[in-house]
Amino acid sequence: MQRFLFPRWVNTFLLVAGAAIAGGGLFAVAMGGLVTDPVTLNIGYKPEQPVPFSHAIHAGQLKLDCRYCHNTVFEAAHAAVPPTATCINCHSPKNDAGQTALAAVHPVGSAPKLAPIHESWKTGKSVAWKRIHNLPEFVYFNHSAHVNSGVSCVSCHGRIDQMEVVHQDKPLSMAWCIGCHQNPNEHLRPKEFVTKLDWEPPADWDQEAFAKQVRAEQNIHPQRNCAVCHR
Repeated sequence: MQRFLFPRWVNTFLLVAGAAIAGGGLFAVAMGGLVTDPVTLNIGYKPEQPVPFSHAIHAGQLKLDCRYCHNTVFEAAHAAVPPTATCINCHSPKNDAGQTALAAVHPVGSAPKLAPIHESWKTGKSVAWKRIHNLPEFVYFNHSAHVNSGVSCVSCHGRIDQMEVVHQDKPLSMAWCIGCHQNPNEHLRPKEFVTKLDWEPPADWDQEAFAKQVRAEQNIHPQRNCAVCHR
């Protein structure tokens, strides 16, 4: 009886198939590591910043509007990271002894903490702030579309004005985003109060009626097109 022999191309096929399986495994591990990275999903993520900036003081105690620093949030997809010039408006390097416009809340001797700001001002090199809320590259999020529709900063970032050190307050997962898009009513508020993080509706406020009106005016409806967020 003649012995059966596999054709020679089978050897090549096995090599290609093995490479594909190994590559697929590596891809799965890489993607798994990406989508579970603390920068994108881990609630409570708060990296150490080069300057100990306190939102509790600036946005909370001093009542600085979010737009003073993040001045593009109503016009652009991204909320701008403030340039050093914005910090220098209050923290002038000429006042290194702590006698700044914020002297009432900053103790004398705090100036060394501002050294990176003053150095940035002198050299023109940006401060290396670390991003906290970071979505995967394949996800598109437009800040202006949300805030102009009446979605407050609180809905995604939490009570930033109460955070001494800013942390990621929400999961930022796809399921979390979809949940809001399917039921946005509770997240809508008057546009003029979007950056007022401690805003509470009046006692006679009808949230459902207000949301219905806003959704009709702004044409807000559940998104079913994947390309809106994945580009």
